[in-house]
Amino acid sequence: MPAPSITITSEFSGSVVAKGANDDLSALLIKHAGFQQIDDWYGRRHRLPTTTPIADQVAIATHAAEMLRAARYGVDLAPSLDTAQMSAPARPLGSYAAGAELLQITDRIRSAENGADLHRAVDHLLHPEHGALERVREALEAAGEQINDLDDEAYALADRFGFAAEFVSSAQSELVDLEDELRRVGGPSRSQAETRTRSSDLPASKSAALAVSPAAAKAAVISAFGIEFTDARAAARPQRASGPRR
Repeated sequence: MPAPSITITSEFSGSVVAKGANDDLSALLIKHAGFQQIDDWYGRRHRLPTTTPIADQVAIATHAAEMLRAARYGVDLAPSLDTAQMSAPARPLGSYAAGAELLQITDRIRSAENGADLHRAVDHLLHPEHGALERVREALEAAGEQINDLDDEAYALADRFGFAAEFVSSAQSELVDLEDELRRVGGPSRSQAETRTRSSDLPASKSAALAVSPAAAKAAVISAFGIEFTDARAAARPQRASGPRR
């Protein structure tokens, strides 16, 4: 029976994915090459970390294909990931380098496994000086200024770029100071953490003092309803007929 075919490709976002390595041997070989295994409701697949440089992506993918072929697996390796065929780095969006970088950030956000990972990925967007939103705001503002410099009568078009820059600035203001909240994503809620802290800090003597014994509880009930019990017994007691004393 021929071994199953395995496909190693570079996705539109620039992420390198291997699909079809479903048996243990092929999975072992492809992980040995440097891929990370993912098992979810899509099934088993292998992916390189999104932070892997393009040159390393090509080297790892080629090495994985060589090992798999040596084990008699059929491998469909994308030409952009084959060192024998690759002449230039893969550009998933052609000349739109900034868009390709943002796609990689999006992949990192989607693959975040905890709040710390999410914070590191989102920081590339929200950093007040070097984040993508700040660069977009500057670019829109610069475009409006350049339009005014080139054509005084195109002020309406320049204003539209200025308004867009202000919208981005508003988005930045809305998302400022989120570091601590992002890091807490996926962790225990604040109320649960505070409850556990208070419970663990409560002294044993105070806990014992607050505990109510069964005898004390019974006494409290009798004390609360004692008047009613007394009145009920008095009402139930038969009355003596009045008569002359002897």
